[in-house]
Amino acid sequence: MASTTASTRFALPPLLIRFLVIAGLVGLWEIASNSGWVNAFTAPAPSSVWKGFVKILAEGGLGEAMVLTFTTALLAATLGAVVGIASGYMLHIWKAAGEAYTSWLAALASAPLVLLYPLFLVIFGRNMWTVVAMGAIGCTPPIALKAKEGLDGVKPVLLNVGRTFNLTPKQQFWMIMFPASLPSIFTGIRIGLLFAIINVVGVEFLVNVGGLGQLIAHLGDRFDYPQMYAGIFFVILVSVAFFWITEKLEKWLLSNT
Repeated sequence: MASTTASTRFALPPLLIRFLVIAGLVGLWEIASNSGWVNAFTAPAPSSVWKGFVKILAEGGLGEAMVLTFTTALLAATLGAVVGIASGYMLHIWKAAGEAYTSWLAALASAPLVLLYPLFLVIFGRNMWTVVAMGAIGCTPPIALKAKEGLDGVKPVLLNVGRTFNLTPKQQFWMIMFPASLPSIFTGIRIGLLFAIINVVGVEFLVNVGGLGQLIAHLGDRFDYPQMYAGIFFVILVSVAFFWITEKLEKWLLSNT
């Protein structure tokens, strides 16, 4: 009992553990690159990546690329969330459709949909809307699946209470079903965001329509790998920003429903 109390007392905070692990991995990468254990040209040391980080900031154009990628991914995620939640609701209320198409959605969620980009280039042309469409296509299936899962999991007793108060189907959805299924829906949105960002950056990389994907492709073509890795780091920053926004939005919705 005393040892358990002592271990609990001296346990490191999770944030510190996370930082120490990342610092350790970066240190190992630095040693491996400088000692020749890995190819320093294709896997430059973190110190070189930092210099590339500073250089990419000084050269300009990074801010525009980040804003374009963030805006495109936000539009794609918003469109995917609207379509995904609506689709999940339809699969919930139409049980036959849910049994028939849920497995198809699961298959789509695991498929490399980014390979459909030539079709969308034909439909929309070489512009931002192709990237938005590809991002939305990628994030819709997981959002729809988790929305259906959340709605299916609403406790019948809550619905019975709504019927007791003579709530209309619309009122039952907004006052009972939607708040009860929010945690599952936001889990789907977070998963969908991953697919949206992957598709957005991937299509930017492939078709050169701007954004961080085009910037990374350009740096890779120049064999400027330190700056290329710095560009990848900014993609991670965009992902972190999205997850922070969704977390705050979920807390706000849960506190106001």
